[in-house]
Amino acid sequence: MNKIEKLVAELCPDGVDAYNLENVCFFKRGKSITKKNTRKGDIPVISGSVKPSYYHDTSNREGETLAVASSGTAGFVSYWDQPVYLSDSFSIHPDEQILRTKYVFYFLKSRQDDIYQKRTGGGVPHIYPKDLATFKISTPPLKIQEEIVEILNTFTRLEAELEAELEARKKQYNYYRDALLDFKKMGGGRIATVSEICTLKRGQVISKKYLSNHKGEFPVYSSQTSNKGVFGKIDSYEFDYESITWTTDGANAGSVFYHLNEKFSITNVCGLLRVIDSRMVSTKYVFYILSHRAKRYVNQGMGNPKLMINDMAQIKIPIPSIKKQNHIVSILDKFSTLAEDISIGLPAEQKARRKQYEYHRCKLLKFRILGGGNSN
Repeated sequence: MNKIEKLVAELCPDGVDAYNLENVCFFKRGKSITKKNTRKGDIPVISGSVKPSYYHDTSNREGETLAVASSGTAGFVSYWDQPVYLSDSFSIHPDEQILRTKYVFYFLKSRQDDIYQKRTGGGVPHIYPKDLATFKISTPPLKIQEEIVEILNTFTRLEAELEAELEARKKQYNYYRDALLDFKKMGGGRIATVSEICTLKRGQVISKKYLSNHKGEFPVYSSQTSNKGVFGKIDSYEFDYESITWTTDGANAGSVFYHLNEKFSITNVCGLLRVIDSRMVSTKYVFYILSHRAKRYVNQGMGNPKLMINDMAQIKIPIPSIKKQNHIVSILDKFSTLAEDISIGLPAEQKARRKQYEYHRCKLLKFRILGGGNSN
């Protein structure tokens, strides 16, 4: 019997009470502030983003704060143990005689997907205090809540350490990539435009209906960057050679992807590059160059970023000897694998740690409710 089980057997053997959040917490809206109205300071402004939107010299919350984004990434729950300024968000304050703030935070994070489901609105989704008011929370004795918080804090700390290490690896990768791909340090070779060393193609419109009617095994890449950019899978393919695709339109414009030994298609918001002479130019080398430089050429225009074929064609690339290109690729492949490959290395360990944390969080937050049933 572990420590939590012993405490439950001692303090609440028959179960615990469960209440709607509105009965054991009070909700308080933030006060809107724009970036131009902030004054230089180090107090985070919590608005509609996962991270602070900007910083200010004044706070409107002190001590422990549970913040919920009202719009933007509406419903995202964050915990703060420092002064903060809540703008386009609201805070949740537990009754300290019944609930510990950090315990409520872990409860809310366990229901994060359910909270997102409460979003309303068309173009800009919103979450309001009333949307969370009827979420039912178990209220074990404070001593048990504190023990749960301590355990989950340990998991959170370990995960944060992994994230910090992964971030350090990525910075290391970016440093070496930038150094290796520095035009001035290349030495020798020539400068060529993308159109001089590659053929360029644009994808075609592939609708969701087409995806549904032609289901298959071959990926279709679109403008998203999640799921490696896969929009769906169909029963045919357009390309089956080593190539580079890039996103032409939208928020991810300028994102590039490398393809080898793959059969796939692309939509009209993607373009494709194929190296003309692989004896002189390495496709993987061009990919690394463009992953380093392409974003600089994105035209932000009227709120719809674009990197169209004409602009991609004019990007200049240094072309050292093929031997040097392959050497650069070899080095960057090693860093890329360590930092980014989801099947091995730190990301895989991070993913395993996240699953372990979520499993224990779910288990620790589940109690027998007085009067029958179990909590979620």
